[in-house]
Amino acid sequence: MEFIRTAVLPLLPYIQIVTAVLLIAVILLQQRGSSLGGAFGGDNFSASFHKRRGGELFLFRLSIGLSLLFVLLAIIAVVS
Repeated sequence: MEFIRTAVLPLLPYIQIVTAVLLIAVILLQQRGSSLGGAFGGDNFSASFHKRRGGELFLFRLSIGLSLLFVLLAIIAVVS
């Protein structure tokens, strides 16, 4: 436990920055499903079923994983 405190905690802000930048990049790389008109009911594309496949599914799962990692790192930073 002492190793974690002395070795990892000083690097924690840098790990959080890298995780945040990767999370932003992955979110921006995801394909937009519908236009702005879909938010106001003008576009019916958002009502149709869409299944993620291939690269889109990978980016979706990666964004979930990175967001969970970021939240975990934030909790560790607050607690320690």
